[in-house]
Amino acid sequence: QVQLVESGGRLMQAGDSLKLSCAATGSTFPFAQFAMGWFRQAPGKAREFVAATKWNAEATRYGDSVKGRFTMSRDDAKNAVYLQMNNLRPEDTAVYYCAKDRARRRSNVPTGIGDFNSWGQGTQVTVSS
Repeated sequence: QVQLVESGGRLMQAGDSLKLSCAATGSTFPFAQFAMGWFRQAPGKAREFVAATKWNAEATRYGDSVKGRFTMSRDDAKNAVYLQMNNLRPEDTAVYYCAKDRARRRSNVPTGIGDFNSWGQGTQVTVSS
């Protein structure tokens, strides 16, 4: 059983930078063998893909709305992933969720909600103009 706990969300101003963290816990969870992703959901909107990194960190994909501004990274020694968000915009306001791939050692980078089977509770990011 894996648990994902996000942290770092807060109220920011447009143009600011913020780094989110996600810690994965579970006594027998082989974190390094799974891709991890970040999604977000704004009020009244569907959950949106933000970023995901392959299990071996060889590739990372980003949603179109965050390309060039957000950077995802992982630290397998700490069972953690991070989302560095730069040049924040009001439209980045959302609850941000960390997610674990349902497949072990997937050959590609997963980007669909259905590709992930474990989710954190989310952390709120609010960006004021």
